[in-house]
Amino acid sequence: MKTIVRTCLVLMFLIAGLSGCSTVITATTAVASSVGHVASAVIRPFTSSPPSKPSPAGLDDYKTQVAQHVLRHNPERSFNGKLPPMLPAIVVLEITVDRDGRLADIVVQRSRDPDASQIALDSMRRSTPLPPPQHLAQASGKLTFSETFLFADANRYQLRSLAGLQTP
Repeated sequence: MKTIVRTCLVLMFLIAGLSGCSTVITATTAVASSVGHVASAVIRPFTSSPPSKPSPAGLDDYKTQVAQHVLRHNPERSFNGKLPPMLPAIVVLEITVDRDGRLADIVVQRSRDPDASQIALDSMRRSTPLPPPQHLAQASGKLTFSETFLFADANRYQLRSLAGLQTP
């Protein structure tokens, strides 16, 4: 690995020395960036800890991580594409998780369709444990947030944290 780094550094200085134009700086920077990327890729297999998922920056980021997690665990319930203008069901769940991402509580906040409510509850339960909220958890060690299930038909949904605009 030292040989690769040395070779790249020599080439960088050679290119910079042979040319006086400013584009060499860009090329030199690109080479240096590539060397750093290659070096980190070579070193990474020798580190003992696996790469961890980045900590959520805020509640919206965490809700996006949870929504992606739920869809990965319930692909048969996932609806891709634009939602219809009139949704057959909307279910809002209030979800409480502990610091480790385990469901502490889950309550239906809003729904007019008991079947859709059950699908949403079952989907959340199948997805446990959820990504840990880390620093977002309160002093009690829990985080409570809401997620909306937008049903495109009787069985398939999109999660509001990931859904695009509806068809007009």
